[in-house]
Amino acid sequence: EGFEFEVGRPQVVTRQEDGKTMEPLEEVIIEIGADFVGAVQAELGQRRAVLKDQFTTNKGVTKLIYEMPTRTLLGLRNNLMTATKGTIIMNSLIIGYQEQGALLNQQRNGVLVAFQTGTTTAYALQTAEERGTCFVGPGTEVYAGQIIGLNSRSDDMEINVAKEKHLTNMRSSSSDGVVQLTPPTIFSLEQCLDFLENDELLEVTPKNLRLRKRELDPNIRKRKKNS
Repeated sequence: EGFEFEVGRPQVVTRQEDGKTMEPLEEVIIEIGADFVGAVQAELGQRRAVLKDQFTTNKGVTKLIYEMPTRTLLGLRNNLMTATKGTIIMNSLIIGYQEQGALLNQQRNGVLVAFQTGTTTAYALQTAEERGTCFVGPGTEVYAGQIIGLNSRSDDMEINVAKEKHLTNMRSSSSDGVVQLTPPTIFSLEQCLDFLENDELLEVTPKNLRLRKRELDPNIRKRKKNS
């Protein structure tokens, strides 16, 4: 496509004070309907946010005010947009710094990674859909190490999405059924950045956004993981 650059997961800028690592602290203000308060509180609780205030306005909107490190905000907005069906209003601002806390547990499942370079087929994607959510449809050019979906489990899975169905005779060819696939999930630029883990990159070209593993070779990835 003539131009390409790659972006890693956003990193929070910390600073040192008296030998301690300090990270930015933000106040997060959320407005949401009563039906989704539980979902919002569950997500914020997993990220160790501290609820400072909660009240309901005259219009029946619940306002939640939290304090949480910027580090734990990464990926939050898109998760809440999904959990609340796009009805949430969320704003945040940095209010100071605090000593860096413990790392969060992984907030996202593993990914489905293309095993080899090729063109995706409906037959192969049908198998991929049984493993999770696909980010590509049939007839898409993919390469080994590209992330083509979200796994339903916590670990990453290598999968061949370019595999074709082998036909043994003319009867099987003529009676081959039509494969019904769920439309692929398409991320915006912001959603892609929120999705990334430390071992992943976003590839940006004039026409496409592609998620990929930082190391494309599966054997090298396994060695690094086990080392």
